[in-house]
Amino acid sequence: MRNDPHGSSAASPAVESSARNPARDRKIVYWHRELPPLDAEPVGEHTLEANSVRVPGTLARRDDLWDQCYQDLMAQVESRLAQEVHRLGGEYAHVLEETIGSKHDDRSGEAWLHGCINYLLLRRPGER
Repeated sequence: MRNDPHGSSAASPAVESSARNPARDRKIVYWHRELPPLDAEPVGEHTLEANSVRVPGTLARRDDLWDQCYQDLMAQVESRLAQEVHRLGGEYAHVLEETIGSKHDDRSGEAWLHGCINYLLLRRPGER
């Protein structure tokens, strides 16, 4: 299943990109249609995977649990993307595609969301 956090989802407002570079108080993560600075140079495409918090039961037809897991997953993704941008020596991440699916562990009776995020790492000109 593909989700666009800026589509018509009810969870959209809580998902808006809030990852910023604390040293420069600058936005780091740009989602889908959000455009990074025009002078940013592409470094390469990368993939990040993340999991939400686990909840008891199943996510089928349980909107509140789905929303809780989705918001937690997006918080994990934002945090991890900011860390990866820093680790890889970039300035920005432009999310190109995301795939989100539900997982269930029959043994523990827990469910969670798993996300796979494809993004383009960018840096400002002249920075290496």
